[in-house]
Amino acid sequence: MTSKHNQLTLLRPDDWHVHFRDGDILDTVVDFTARQFSRGIVMPNLTPPVTDVDNARNYRKRIMDAMSDHYNFEPLMTCYLMDEMNFEEIERGFREGVFFAVKLYPSGATTNSALGVTDITSLYDVFEKMSVIGMPLLVHGETPDPAIDIFDREAFFIDQVLEPLVREFQGLKVVFEHVTTKEGVDFVRSQGERVAATITAHHLVINRSDIFKGGIRPHLYCLPIAKREHHRLALREAATSGHQSFFLGTDTAPHSRNLKESACGCAGIFSAPAALEIYAQVFDEENALDNLESFASINGARFYNLPLNQSSITLKRQPNTVPQYIECSDRSVLIPFLAGESLNWKILE
Repeated sequence: MTSKHNQLTLLRPDDWHVHFRDGDILDTVVDFTARQFSRGIVMPNLTPPVTDVDNARNYRKRIMDAMSDHYNFEPLMTCYLMDEMNFEEIERGFREGVFFAVKLYPSGATTNSALGVTDITSLYDVFEKMSVIGMPLLVHGETPDPAIDIFDREAFFIDQVLEPLVREFQGLKVVFEHVTTKEGVDFVRSQGERVAATITAHHLVINRSDIFKGGIRPHLYCLPIAKREHHRLALREAATSGHQSFFLGTDTAPHSRNLKESACGCAGIFSAPAALEIYAQVFDEENALDNLESFASINGARFYNLPLNQSSITLKRQPNTVPQYIECSDRSVLIPFLAGESLNWKILE
């Protein structure tokens, strides 16, 4: 990484957690990620979910077809884990380079997770086999139990599900996706090199009070939901520390404006239009720009045993206004994170 005060050049980063959706939204959003990142782990929670090799191949093709020709972005596909899974299909996808990882959604925990896992212990044989072949497990770390307060569901999941899982399968590589709590940060730090966590841009910027400033702000509603301020500060410390177990995963998750602003609004924050610039601003505010390259471009690749990207990307310190909205080809509208707000960094293209 090189820095000249008001300009920053780093190895091209990767986004280790991205939602592209499908159809008109996919066609609209994929370039926002491709302009910043070299690789991205693509989430499988479509309707129906991505559970077999052919489905994953076809989805990957739709992503590539939607991308502008001048971008060189590699989508890394994942398999949606359900209670009843054919491990031979998972293994075939992994061996053939189609499935990069398996994604565990607790049933009902987030968008399109109704077909997710209801009893994690019933899949212990799958996790054992994944350990043997070296296939990573990506975990949405919340309990969906409605009896548990929504702000406590991550901590509860760590105690009741994640810690026993990691203890039981010592050879399994696990990524705690979009960690949001100090308990999550502390757990990852305690586990050594085989457990890591992604941290989103929006969880570094907002806390739970921001969702209610001036009224309910539906475009700040996501799952896992933003937590108290001391959790946000713990995330900022972890992300900017340079610690090898934390790396960039935007969890950018677009929904059309009418679905976000409905009586039962969808969970998800669309951060892709300015993701890297937002991360740069956070690291700048924490006087940690020297650690941005590790977080964005190195830690994730090393955890997944992938080569570092050879190309670079440059950001300049200059005013940069996030678009107020983005129109899809079907005339639906997406509202990006921090819409209309001014950032201090801009990618040079």
